[in-house]
Amino acid sequence: MYAGWNLLLVVAVLCGQSVAFFWRFNSFTGVVSTNTPELEGSLDANKRVAIIGAGASGSSTAYYLQQFAERSGIPINITVFERSSYVGGRSTTVNAYGNPLERVELGASIFVDVNTILKNSSTKFGLRAKESGTESHEVLSIWDGEKFVFTQKDSDWKYWDIAKMFWKYGLVPLRTQRLMQSTVSKFRKLYEAPAFPFKSLSDRALDLDLTSVTSLTGEQYLKNNNIGPPFSTDIIQASTRVNYGQNLNTIHGLEAMVCMAIDGAMAIDGGNWQIFDGMLKASNATVHLNNTVSSISDHKGRYSVRTTSNDAITGVSSTKDSVFDTIVLAAPLQYSGIEIEEGLLKHTPDEIPYVTLHVTLFTSSRRLDRGFFNLPPDADIPTSIITTLQPDQVPSNYTEGCGKPGFFSISTLRTVINPETLEKENLYKIFSPHALTSEFLGDILGIPIPANLSSISPASGDAITWYYPHVWQSYPYELPRVTFEDSALARNFYYTSGMESFISTMETMALMGMNVAQLVVDEFNEVMEEEGLAEEVQKIMVEEITPDEL
Repeated sequence: MYAGWNLLLVVAVLCGQSVAFFWRFNSFTGVVSTNTPELEGSLDANKRVAIIGAGASGSSTAYYLQQFAERSGIPINITVFERSSYVGGRSTTVNAYGNPLERVELGASIFVDVNTILKNSSTKFGLRAKESGTESHEVLSIWDGEKFVFTQKDSDWKYWDIAKMFWKYGLVPLRTQRLMQSTVSKFRKLYEAPAFPFKSLSDRALDLDLTSVTSLTGEQYLKNNNIGPPFSTDIIQASTRVNYGQNLNTIHGLEAMVCMAIDGAMAIDGGNWQIFDGMLKASNATVHLNNTVSSISDHKGRYSVRTTSNDAITGVSSTKDSVFDTIVLAAPLQYSGIEIEEGLLKHTPDEIPYVTLHVTLFTSSRRLDRGFFNLPPDADIPTSIITTLQPDQVPSNYTEGCGKPGFFSISTLRTVINPETLEKENLYKIFSPHALTSEFLGDILGIPIPANLSSISPASGDAITWYYPHVWQSYPYELPRVTFEDSALARNFYYTSGMESFISTMETMALMGMNVAQLVVDEFNEVMEEEGLAEEVQKIMVEEITPDEL
């Protein structure tokens, strides 16, 4: 008998099995048993996956995991935990005036033609793209804090039309477009084999010669390709500021190029979050909203996940422990508040600085004030204002890069109906690095605004009739770098937020979700092969044991 056990131990070691696997093997054969109470899910025959976060990457992971597992014949059970009350993460809407018929994007607003995951998914789920812009003539202007350095009418959502810029900037816009297309085409290789799937984003970026772009600031990358002021500072920097709250001298070259991929901009009627809601529904995952994951620990070689939830009716808090084969952390670890058992991860993701972005929505019957922007009385009032820096402005550091304009963008989204007065009003959206004051709002509207903004209501009769501020840790400061967090932090433990320092968009997070889903299935297949080998060893061992030995 002892010879048989020794043979098994030798085979297990040679096959790279851990002591934890050896213990599970013994328990499986019935030779050793325990009376330890089992946690929920510990006896589930299906592969159990916990996804923490129901944003773009978490929803995409669930969606593709179900598809890839089904193709591989792997029975799977997917559970998604989301601490918020909604799906979509930083892609979510709020209701102007509290009216569900007047939804407005609070986070990620648009996606573009090259975002194939979002485009294909929205088509598959039958979601309709909404019409862009306001009902009136659109005017896009770029403001440097004193004057408008560029103005374009009928801008639509493209921000600008390259062809209309030739008269001012010559062939530089065309050169920029070609550089963008060349750079983005390298990134697009991440969607397909042999680059897909990838455990190491750093290795793939190096393979695709993208680290030569991420290692430089946008300013350096553009200069190396004969693209400079005034086009780079007027147009490209205005785009990096409205998209990422960062200037060309700090944001890395790849993200700067992504800002120029603007063809086919669109948004889903009713909110882009519906794409991710559709993904979760199609995945057949069990989704727990208002569930906060507080800790993750080891449980006999698997993962024990502790969650806390509050009853919506009683408000009573409850705690629950469940066991999973695989964890996917689909949110930045540094903001998750999750306590992970020491030694559980091979590597803990570094904390990185994120942009604190203030998004302010409000309604008013008033147009923007021409006087504030030094416009003559007969000038068109811009419907969208994005900002850049004056040529001699150099921010003291990357976190204080807003400069003299004081905001990143002001957009007149559309007209809406005030439910109290039944009058049409303008719906505005402002991106800024700091909370807006009533003085600033009064200045841009040309009329005093009450200091107590929280008292504003549709029936107030004030210049502002609805007001909704929100603060996001919206995306990392995309500083130049050549290494990124790996997709796999430990065996059966995956992380999606490493993508954000590379490219932070809804599409790229959905791509990382698809990538992680394939890695999870690949790892399950490897385990199944190992278990198949273990069964062969077991069969040999049982044949060697005589009844007398038992």
